[in-house]
Amino acid sequence: MSQTIEVRVPDLGNFTEVGVIDVLVKAGDTVAIDTPLITLETEKATMDVPSTAAGVIAKVHVQKGGKVSAGSLVVTLLAAKGTATPGASPAIAPASAGTAAAAAAAVAPAAVTPRSVDVLVPDMGNFTEVGVIDVLVKVGDKVEVDTPLATLETEKATMDVPSTAAGTVEAVHVQKGGKVSAGSRVVTLSGVAGPAQAAAPSTSSVAAPATAAAPRAAPPAAPPPPARAAATLPPVNETGFGTAHAGPSVRKLARELGVDLGRVKGSGQRGRITHEDVKAWVKAMLSGGLQAAGPALPQVPRVDFAKFGPVEVRPLGRIQKISGPRLHAAWVNVPHVTQYDEADITALEAERAKLKDKAAAAGVKITPLAFIVRACVLALKEYPVFNASLDGENMVLKKYFHVGFAADTPNGLLVPVIRNADQLDLFGIAHALGDLSERARKGTLKGGEMQGGSFTISSLGGIGGTAFTPIINAPEVAILGVSRTQVKPVWDGQEFKARQMLPLSLSYDHRLIDGAMGARFAVYLSKVLADPDALLAGLP
Repeated sequence: MSQTIEVRVPDLGNFTEVGVIDVLVKAGDTVAIDTPLITLETEKATMDVPSTAAGVIAKVHVQKGGKVSAGSLVVTLLAAKGTATPGASPAIAPASAGTAAAAAAAVAPAAVTPRSVDVLVPDMGNFTEVGVIDVLVKVGDKVEVDTPLATLETEKATMDVPSTAAGTVEAVHVQKGGKVSAGSRVVTLSGVAGPAQAAAPSTSSVAAPATAAAPRAAPPAAPPPPARAAATLPPVNETGFGTAHAGPSVRKLARELGVDLGRVKGSGQRGRITHEDVKAWVKAMLSGGLQAAGPALPQVPRVDFAKFGPVEVRPLGRIQKISGPRLHAAWVNVPHVTQYDEADITALEAERAKLKDKAAAAGVKITPLAFIVRACVLALKEYPVFNASLDGENMVLKKYFHVGFAADTPNGLLVPVIRNADQLDLFGIAHALGDLSERARKGTLKGGEMQGGSFTISSLGGIGGTAFTPIINAPEVAILGVSRTQVKPVWDGQEFKARQMLPLSLSYDHRLIDGAMGARFAVYLSKVLADPDALLAGLP
């Protein structure tokens, strides 16, 4: 007659109400000792609850997304026929005269004495030199069978190393940040109850109840757990970050990057989310593969405009498809502040008129933008933080001055880059502007000529407008917008005079640049543009 066995959640230490992130079996499944039944997740680690007996699942008492504590009922088993069960006496076969002594030895209680046991890292498949990302116990701690001792991390998943016996931690042989392989010692336990002549402990988290055996025969190894089918998470997990199937280090990375794990599909074992899954999700978002950064950014409703009147549908151009998602990502992820100012370029325009013939002889056309590029280089040298980028918790200060400028082309806006603009005089900058603009309009720019910029200028002066908010060309931290020059009356202390005023719109990344520094940069830039002598340095 089959016996009913209840498998319960083991001691979880100080944790209560632990989340169930996966249920690995269903009613009717046949399981062996140590077959994982469910996966739990605490704030520090994930752990499987293994079966303590072999049999057939009669009923599953937990569900994915639920909560359990130590002692909670996990499953009810119908024990396999002839299998010893917890608390049951082992079956004894009739002994012949020649085997009476052996039978007596088999049923006689073994002498029990406290001993020390090394808990080793179990077989991890093809992985060697696996990182230890957390040590969960210290010397003196009391542990039970299945108490997590350390958390390991491979390229694909995290795993806990559970204790294979109950006792007191005598020594810890691993440390956070170290490396281990299969067979490495994790801890040494003292005060472990067991036979005086015990065999080496297995890596199974719960020892199988032994039946009668011949003297000195090694106990049979517990059958390996059956292979688990990989569970596929939905593209968007509405239960959110808290119940996502991911280990502690992956959760930490996701929090640092602002990723909602509920929206990430895991590629690890049983759908577990890995570091690479999180990074791939971020890359997809930045490249336009995803339309929203998370639940806090609701989708714009889709509307059937045709029901209101005639419409024409045109596909986006190639440049719009590329630049749109990047601009969106920059706007969402970079806190923009725009500082507005005006530069008096009356003297600059007078000098530009004087240079017209000399520039023509040199084969270049001097535009106001050439002066602006030159002025920006001087301002970047004065305020190097505007020539920097953010890299996590570090600021990368660039020692080069590659200035990008927005070029209006028939196919859309392109941003060629003038490399080493600080090493060019005014005519050199004018030549680079003319050459890059012409090739941008013809579509013959090379990809490398639109990369590596450290500061960008977007000039709409040839079109019009009084001011605008340019979007930062991330990972740069600032961009200058230039609008059309206007003649305005300016008070010089004695009278109003007509002056040519150039509107400037400076957008900057507020994570790196505060308002005072933004204002100082704009004021300095205006001062340089008002004094063209510094901009003409180096000309013959």
